[in-house]
Amino acid sequence: MKTIIIVFTSFLLFASCSSDENAYDASGTFEAIETIVSAEATGTIHSFNIEEGQTLKRGAFLGFIDSTQLYLKRKQLQAQVRAVLSKKPNISVQLAALLEELQQAEREQRRVASLIRSDAATQKQLDDASAQVSIIKRKIAAQESVLGITTSSLREETLPLQVQMEQLDDQLAKCKIINAVNGTVLTKYAETYETAVAGKPLYKIADLSNIILRAYVTGDQFSQIKLSQNVTVVIDDREGKYKEYPGTVQWISDKAEFTPKTIQTHDERANLVYAVKIGVKNDGFLKLGMYAEVKF
Repeated sequence: MKTIIIVFTSFLLFASCSSDENAYDASGTFEAIETIVSAEATGTIHSFNIEEGQTLKRGAFLGFIDSTQLYLKRKQLQAQVRAVLSKKPNISVQLAALLEELQQAEREQRRVASLIRSDAATQKQLDDASAQVSIIKRKIAAQESVLGITTSSLREETLPLQVQMEQLDDQLAKCKIINAVNGTVLTKYAETYETAVAGKPLYKIADLSNIILRAYVTGDQFSQIKLSQNVTVVIDDREGKYKEYPGTVQWISDKAEFTPKTIQTHDERANLVYAVKIGVKNDGFLKLGMYAEVKF
């Protein structure tokens, strides 16, 4: 009889210790910040090299969408720019004759000035020669102004075409499928040779190296937690054992909500609970949607 009592007592002590060991304050499921990457251009997908479960780096080139029409339109704009600029006057050529006249007039002016010093020419001849130099200089200045205005006007004509080419460059860049964030591909929505439409999802990606446990606490527990608080996250392990992870409280809801049907709180009588997000570093064994418990 004593043996039975000792065995029964030991069983109760073991059950009590086990119950204390597995006690938890809140529970929830793992989630991550998921990013849906969509197409930024419309056309046939000619290359799209990703698979679900694949880990991608930010900036990785994943494929491209057909950009032939955009490329041809850009070439057309380049041709239009060249056609406009071909009308630009050659200032040096058009001023060459006037510059030659100016040099000749200046030589004549110097010759007459030299003759005056020898009393072989009159002052009127020097004045006429100086006036001729001044007239030619004004002609050159006027011609330079006209040619400059013409050149500037032609350049202004090309500005809208340059802007259109910049827009096409942006659209051509968006034909490349570039990964935006580090993470693991969760879902692939499109395949090679399918038609992509701007805004159509291509794949969903999430960073699983650090995931979030969304748990729910009762009003009594709400006053016992704070931001950046260290907690222990517990998941089921093999053979009925438990595996623990360190976690940090990242967010606490300031509004109560009704207990989700899929979640059980420590106090099941509570109808209203508060959501809490706990950051956990993933060693590869934690999965999205996995159930876990929290000890504060």
